[in-house]
Order: sequence, then C-alpha cells, then structure tokens
Amino acid sequence: MSKTAPPRATGSAAWAATLLSSFAQAGYTRAEPTILQPAEPFLDLSGEGIRKSLYLTSDPGNEELCLRPDLTIPVARDYLASSRNGQAAGFCYLGPVFRYRGGKPSEFLQAGVESFGRQDRAAADAEMLALGLEATAAFGVEDVDIRTGDVALFIAVIDALKLYPVWRRRLIKDFNRKVSLAQDIERLTLAAGPTHNEYEGVLAALAGSDRNAALALVTDLMSIAGTTNVGGRSVAEIADRFLEQSTLKGGALPRDALQLINRFLAIAGDPDDAVRQLRVLAADARLDINAAIDEFESRTRLMAARGIDTRAIRFSTSFGRGVDYYTGFEFELHRKGNGDDPLVAGGRYDGLLTQLGAASPIPAVGFSIWVESLTQDRHSFAARKTGAKS
Repeated sequence: MSKTAPPRATGSAAWAATLLSSFAQAGYTRAEPTILQPAEPFLDLSGEGIRKSLYLTSDPGNEELCLRPDLTIPVARDYLASSRNGQAAGFCYLGPVFRYRGGKPSEFLQAGVESFGRQDRAAADAEMLALGLEATAAFGVEDVDIRTGDVALFIAVIDALKLYPVWRRRLIKDFNRKVSLAQDIERLTLAAGPTHNEYEGVLAALAGSDRNAALALVTDLMSIAGTTNVGGRSVAEIADRFLEQSTLKGGALPRDALQLINRFLAIAGDPDDAVRQLRVLAADARLDINAAIDEFESRTRLMAARGIDTRAIRFSTSFGRGVDYYTGFEFELHRKGNGDDPLVAGGRYDGLLTQLGAASPIPAVGFSIWVESLTQDRHSFAARKTGAKS
C-alpha cells in the first residue's frame, strides 16, 4: 500500500436494514461491489490529483488496484458486466469506502442509489431528489437546504455561443471547479499580446483547427521524431496543449459572448424564477437553449408532483459539485446551519458508462449519502426528542 492502512470506520450501521428496505420498495436492488477495484477508472475520470487520496496496491501482473474510494463507479462497472447491461435497472448500496481525508477517518460508510438506462430522464432526476429527501427525513432531518444546478444548461449555452472547440472543452471541464472556471473566464477577457514562442510554426499551423486535426498534426510530428510522449505527456495531451495555445494566441472571445456567460452564471432563485430568467436571456441573446430549459421545467413539475415544495429549492446556474463526469441535474441536501458539508448529494452522469466501456450511451443518475453526518444528526434528533419528553 502507498499509505499506512486506514483505521476501521466507527459508527452505527444498525439503521441500514430500514434504509435499504425503503430503497428496495422503490425498486432498487442491493449491490455489493468488491472492495478492491482497478485504480485506472478513478484516475482517468477524476485525474491524477485523486492519487494522493487513494489507498493503492498492485497485483502480480502490475495492474494498479485501490480500495474503493466511492461506490458509484464500482456499481456502474458491475452493472456493465451483468446481463442487465443496457436495460433499465436500479441499485442501492451500503458499505465502507476508503479515502484519505486529512484529520477525518479514512474508512467511512457510504450509502446510495444509482439508476441506469431510464430514458425518462426528468422523471428519474425527480425521483432521486425525492428519495434523497426521504432518506434525510427518516433520520429526523427535515429542515434541509436543497441546493441544485444543471450542467446541461451551461453546456447548452456554450454550444449556442459556438466557441472554439478547445475553449468549449475547457469551460465545460472546469464548470464544477469554480476557481478554474473563474480563471478561464478571466483569461478569455484578455486578448493575447505579441509573444515569442519556440513553437510558432506549429501554433500557426493549428490556427482555427479542431481537435482531430491537431491530434493528426502532432501525431505526425512525433512520429517523425520517433517518440510517443514528451515528459510523460501523451500525444493527445500535447495536441490539446498546442491547440489551447493556438486559440489563446488568436485573441480573446468577443465581449458580448463573455457578458452572456457571466449573465447566465448569475441566474439563481427557485426553479420557477430561474426558468423565467433563462427564457428572458435566451430571447434577448437569441440563444437556442430552449430544449435544455424545457427539460429543466419538466423536471421541476415532476418534483412538485412528488410532493416536493419547489419554492424551497435553491437553484443556481453556477452550482457544481466538483465531479467531472456530471452532465445534467446536480443536487445537495444540507442541514440548515450545517455549513458546507452535505448530507446527501448526487446528480446525472450520462457519459460515465461510455467512459467505463459501454458500447453506446446509457442514461444514469444517482446519489450518495454521508452516513456519518446523517447518523450524527439522528443522534441529535433523538436527544432533542428525549429532552422534549422530559
């Protein structure tokens, strides 16, 4: 192992049977992925930055393995390996996960639900939020902040603006990373001044190119040089870097595009209010984003149909969970006055199963439960009830 073995998690899981039973009644089958998992999917999907948080080892064939740091990817991998691959299927889970968290225990319990293959995306999204609220209410936590966002709306805006491909990829990737996104937008406001670069010829050749053209050019150049990587970077990574520099050298985005992005990211409120603001923005800027807004509005109606008070939902177009693979609806449930630590969090990740090897895209949405936080709140709830009776 690359670190000292983590201590075993403490805390009660006696409530597990009741929680999983409620999920089973909603149609979700118990999933129990193995604790030891291939490290590659986690590193590929979350970046090398997650390596310092993983508990790593390797097998005799030198495949890098890790103790599972979460359960979403393991449950998805098991689904893809099953006979239900491609079909609508729902799973629930409860088990230990292992991740270095500074002063917190490195082994802790995670529960949750994952739904694969459902084509009625808005209904599935609404169901996830409803189940998440049922989970918090089951442990006496009913006074919650519901925070939501929608990556699909941001992607629709970026697509409608017809940005350079390199900036489209960069902005979408950084959407969940507020600091990175802010830095990108700041860079976009600055026109590239005259600079000297030893690769001026390559940058000039790439001007206006798409990613495939850049990859082909860099592949040819590296083939001539007789190498497949430079400083540990792959051909694709080098091509992306050259393409980014070429785009930056070409100057900043038009000011009106930047103003529209910032105006979009300032939209917030309850879902109905947000829809009104979004439709005004789309009309004012003649942006073709109505399909994404319609999906958002449909999801809100389905949430209301499930008894959720949508006026209590805090929606923001800039809300993101810091997870690269989310593609649509995202949410977090917080105990009011409990800072930034969520009790339940999740969202839609339609691209993940393709990245894990699915032959064609499979819709997916789910959420995880911070068991230790809910358990603490349950104990506090029980103590308050006991005090009230005495």
